[in-house]
Amino acid sequence: MTTLRRAELAGFLRARRGRLRPAEVGLPEGVRRRTPGLRRQEVAQLAGISVDYYIRIEQGRGPHPSRQVLAALARALLLGRDERAYLFRIAGENPPEATGPARAVPPGLRHLLDAMAETPAFLVDAAYEVLAWNRLATWFVGDLSAMPADERNMVRWMFRREVPESYWGDPEVVRFARTSVADLRAAYGRYPADPAIAALVTELLGVSPRFAELWAEHEVGERRPTVKRVAHPELGPLEFECRVLQVPETDQRLIVYVPEPGSPTQAAFRRVAERAAATPSGS
Repeated sequence: MTTLRRAELAGFLRARRGRLRPAEVGLPEGVRRRTPGLRRQEVAQLAGISVDYYIRIEQGRGPHPSRQVLAALARALLLGRDERAYLFRIAGENPPEATGPARAVPPGLRHLLDAMAETPAFLVDAAYEVLAWNRLATWFVGDLSAMPADERNMVRWMFRREVPESYWGDPEVVRFARTSVADLRAAYGRYPADPAIAALVTELLGVSPRFAELWAEHEVGERRPTVKRVAHPELGPLEFECRVLQVPETDQRLIVYVPEPGSPTQAAFRRVAERAAATPSGS
């Protein structure tokens, strides 16, 4: 338990209450309001606590809020993950552990993927389950819509597929694998209660000596960009930067294949994009 910062807690609750409209939390707008946002009694009602108790918290007095009260206030005020963690910390509590990676795809990211017509891109969660992809990405990861959801995992593909031993002689391949395992270990630590991550690690430790070797090094860290060289069966030799963009609010990663401007790889991506645009979706 850390120190309760009453003034910061009071100010944070007032600010978050003021930004919400009644309709956003399922309440009627009612008569004209003198100030924007929810009333104190409405927040108390949504959180299931007494109005007097909530007023005292907002005024920086009263007892130390329990973890149950803090969780109820976070729900009532529609706090995001970072806001929820902040609320607990300024109230003198450690934030609750997340039970598992976020797997819902935000609409904005879905639209962004579709808008990247000339760039292969896909979205993965913290355990590298592929959640969404654009049409150009299917040239590299296949038609994932025809694959069971529990088989769409990048780390599993990396260590379970059959490749010649020379494949692992490429320093960029080894670097890509090493940073992926380090990032998976970070997720393993963030979500200790998630059965899917635990099952994936157990599975790969049993079937992949190379994964077991990297896992035993106990490296922890986020993915870094790397250069990939691919001998594509239809597009020929390709070279691009595999750029991993962190999505903080969901702890997801947007993986983008970025070719050098004016390169043969960019021209190949453009040809495929033009072909895909001329083909009706679903064909």
